[in-house]
Amino acid sequence: MPTVPGIKPHGGVLVNCELRGVAREGALEKAVTLPKLVLSEVSVSDVELIAVGAYSPLNGFMGRADYESVVESMHLTNGLVWSLPITLPVDREFAGGITEGDEIALYQATDEGEYLLATMQVDEIYPYDKKREAREVYRTTEEAHPGVARLYAQGDLLLGGPITLLNRPAGQEFPEFRYDPIQARRIFAANGWRRIVGFQTRNPIHRAHEYIQKAALEIVDGLFLHPLVGMTKDDDIPADVRMKSYQAILRDYYPADRVLLGVFPAAMRYAGPREAIFHALCRKNYGCTHFIVGRDHAGVGKYYGTYDAQLIFDQFEPEEIGIIPLFFEHAFYCNKCEAVVTAKTCPHGQENWFFLSGTQVREMLLRGETPPPQITRPEVAQILIEGYKALRGEDKKG
Repeated sequence: MPTVPGIKPHGGVLVNCELRGVAREGALEKAVTLPKLVLSEVSVSDVELIAVGAYSPLNGFMGRADYESVVESMHLTNGLVWSLPITLPVDREFAGGITEGDEIALYQATDEGEYLLATMQVDEIYPYDKKREAREVYRTTEEAHPGVARLYAQGDLLLGGPITLLNRPAGQEFPEFRYDPIQARRIFAANGWRRIVGFQTRNPIHRAHEYIQKAALEIVDGLFLHPLVGMTKDDDIPADVRMKSYQAILRDYYPADRVLLGVFPAAMRYAGPREAIFHALCRKNYGCTHFIVGRDHAGVGKYYGTYDAQLIFDQFEPEEIGIIPLFFEHAFYCNKCEAVVTAKTCPHGQENWFFLSGTQVREMLLRGETPPPQITRPEVAQILIEGYKALRGEDKKG
């Protein structure tokens, strides 16, 4: 087994389910004879992230015992912490055409047709309680929650078993920023970074994010800026616009030798506290030793308390998680301090604090107005305004 540099992956082994060489050629020939399952966008991203080790120790989709254990206790049956079910839902019609022990082929739907991704050994076919999963994982059974809505809309049965990746997903965006966990770890090692802080985001970086990241950089060797670029809500800012904003702010305001920008091709679950644990474990697999957890991490609407995503870490022993969480307060600009601060570092009252909600900023951008520099760097604001203009143009055409 090749040496894996840096911090130990979750479970101790960095999973690799990707087949190469002659073995892959034989598997490709066999795959075309297997029952075909066309995956959802979420499952496509899960297949890739399982295969490259981002979801270590998982080597496939969860069977019933692990699924039930994760939903109930946030642990796998082997005792390892794992907070989100990683499952493969299917409808009853497909499940009726296969039996446990069968091998199936997993496909991605593309504009050019169906594209072979992987094969899967179906160890289990089992039912599950969607409302129970919603209640335990998302803390609500309301369909207004985007994660719950997706859960309710998916198939009524789950397939469990290991996968083998034959082809990377088609149409991958940002190829120059797609680092597998082993690649990120090697870059960290080549840079001489022993302590690396990961930052998860699905939003453009604003001044508060910048403050948090730079505060963390003071105690580590490098920052892994790792935005999620998989499936998100329709009203979230598109990934290409966000990536432009990240590149702009890194170019002008960060030391180039202390930051690595990569993309995390996972789908957003909007599971709040449980997803914060999940995001931390994944960044541990990428080689991070620290992970920034802000207020309302992975939240949506009013479903989670402001600091629930931080408090959930107290339910586990530090060695169970194996990556150091860094908890930050809500940051804002203080007119008296003339700097971005938090309530922990600023002695002045709220009458001196200047901040805008995400909704207010989006409304300004939609009107073509530049958010104030206390909130967003001008370079970032301009990219966002142009991105919103393009979105409005697409809407008019549609």
